[in-house]
Amino acid sequence: MEPQAHGGALKREHDTPVPVEVEGDDMLKLLKMIALGHVEVSALQVRAAIAAVQYEHAKPAEGGKKDARRGAAKTASAGKYAPAAPPPRLVQ
Repeated sequence: MEPQAHGGALKREHDTPVPVEVEGDDMLKLLKMIALGHVEVSALQVRAAIAAVQYEHAKPAEGGKKDARRGAAKTASAGKYAPAAPPPRLVQ
């Protein structure tokens, strides 16, 4: 911050954006490079990369109660409690 000649608020220096080149335009790879310290970027560029990753890479969905019950029913119906075969149809 620099003091002003006429008084008042201090002027702040703004970071100039640094162009970053990443092979293949993969934002997840860019974020990994930033985390490891291989690339120097501004805070705005990091926020933009985080926003872009959400559209490119979906999170794996967690299984809820319904999925757990469906999976348990599928495994239970495969063994001893499997549904019986229908009777043969003799009349046409």
